[in-house]
Amino acid sequence: MGHIRSDIQAVLDNDPAARNTWEVIFTYSGLHAIWAHRLAHAFHRRGMPTLARWISQVSRFFTGIEIHPGATIGRGLFIDHGMGVVIGETCEIGENVVIYQGVTLGGTGKERGKRHPTIGNNVVISSGAKVLGSFTVGDNVNIGANSVVLSEVPDNSTVVGIPGRIVKRNGVRVKDRLDHTQMPDPVVEMFRQMQAEIQQLREELARVGGQTEPQAAGEGEQAGTPQEGKQPIGSGRNTRP
Repeated sequence: MGHIRSDIQAVLDNDPAARNTWEVIFTYSGLHAIWAHRLAHAFHRRGMPTLARWISQVSRFFTGIEIHPGATIGRGLFIDHGMGVVIGETCEIGENVVIYQGVTLGGTGKERGKRHPTIGNNVVISSGAKVLGSFTVGDNVNIGANSVVLSEVPDNSTVVGIPGRIVKRNGVRVKDRLDHTQMPDPVVEMFRQMQAEIQQLREELARVGGQTEPQAAGEGEQAGTPQEGKQPIGSGRNTRP
């Protein structure tokens, strides 16, 4: 009963669109997925994995959220707009965690045993983020949208990018060796190179054209004008004495 109350309160605390308890209970698919998981997890722990998986698949059909019955979830988890969320079998989630749509807490291979991440308390995982592998994400961590986290994250950190890198820790910005605002654009560089080559070709064509036009005019004059002192061929004059 305590888990149910904390799950409802998590929605009311984190979603300004939630107006009252009854609306949360009847209309929030993320909450329904969590409650279905708690039931499936209970059967999974009692040695009934098939029934547990059936419950999780029914929940997935209705909510669009897939949580393996083996995953461990703490109090106060809030899944907002949860379509596409996937939580793996050996994943462990702490208390007061917020997960947005499209998040994957998954593994990186076919190995057995612990292969999914452990998420600490008070963690926010933004939409589209992927946390892949068996490592720990510390407490009070923020993971940016569409980030791909592949290694351990210490407490009180902010992670962004692909692969995920720490940009802030304990409220202090971490100096980044790579200035992403100055990254070269390969498409722009290619067009600049093409423009330079075109300009070079134009200059060469103009140079060649300037050399050949006077010569061509001179040749036409020599070919079309009879030389002085010489009789043109076929002039019609009788050359007999």
